[in-house]
Amino acid sequence: MNYRHAYHAGNFADVVKHSLLTLIIGHLRQKDSAFCVVDTHAGIGRYDLKADEAGKTGEFRQGIGRLLAGGVLPPLLDGYVAAVRAVNPAWPSLDYYPGSPLIARSLLRPDDRLAAVELHPEDARRLKAEFAGDRQVGVHLADGFQALKALLPPKERRGVVLIDPPFEATDEIHRIVHGLGAALRRWPTGIYAIWYPIKTSAPVDRFRGEMAAFGRPCLTAEVLLGPAGAGERLSGSGMAVINPPWRLDEALAELLPILGDRLAAAGGTRLTWLIRP
Repeated sequence: MNYRHAYHAGNFADVVKHSLLTLIIGHLRQKDSAFCVVDTHAGIGRYDLKADEAGKTGEFRQGIGRLLAGGVLPPLLDGYVAAVRAVNPAWPSLDYYPGSPLIARSLLRPDDRLAAVELHPEDARRLKAEFAGDRQVGVHLADGFQALKALLPPKERRGVVLIDPPFEATDEIHRIVHGLGAALRRWPTGIYAIWYPIKTSAPVDRFRGEMAAFGRPCLTAEVLLGPAGAGERLSGSGMAVINPPWRLDEALAELLPILGDRLAAAGGTRLTWLIRP
C-alpha cells in the first residue's frame, strides 16, 4: 500500500474515470427505483490541491485544470463539473478535488446508497470523517475485492461497482479477474466499471482479453496522451464497463473526442465493444 493518490488527484486519468462514472450514474438516475454505488478503492474522498503532495507533481494542472480552462463544456460533463465545483468554495479557484466517493455521493437521490471500501487505515479514517452522520454512505475498512462478497448483490438490485485499484501489485490484473468473476456470479446484472492504466501494449491487450472472457457485454473507453511506450510512464487512461447501460456507447462517442481535445491527448481516443449486447 505504497501508492498515495494525493500526488495524482485530478490528473488526466481522474478526469477520464470520473467523467465516465458520472455518465453511468446519470443513466441509473433515469429510473425511479433506488440504486447503489460500490467503490472498492475509495481513497480519502477529498484532496487538497494546495498541499505539498499535489504541488510536488502538479498533475492536476494537466488534468482537471486543463479541462476547466478550455471554455464551455458540453452538458454531458455537467454532473462531473458540479461535483468539482461543490468542493471548491472559492470557485472558480481550484483548491480541492473530489475523489470518486464524493462524486458518487453528489449524484445520489434520497433513496440511493454508496458503499465505500478502503484498505489503508488512515485513509479509511479520513473517509469516515468526511461522511460522518451521512446515513446514505457506508465506509468499510477492508480489501475491496474481498468486500464484494459481503456487499453484493445490493438490496437495491441496481447499481454500479467502481473498481479503481492502484495497480502497484504485480498480480493486480489477476486480482481484478478473480474478484470480478466472484462478483459476477453473485450479481450478474450489475454494472462494473474497471479503470486501467495504459503504459505498454501487452498488459492492456491481456486485460481486454480477460474482460472479454467473462462473456458479458463489455465496452472500453480510452484516452491516450501518446503511443504506448516501453516503460512505466502512464501514456493513457482506460475504463472497461461490463453490462454498460443502454446508449452509454453513444454518449461516450460524443464525449471521448472532447476529452481527448481538452486533455491534449496526442494519441487520440478509442471506444471499443469487446462483447456486444
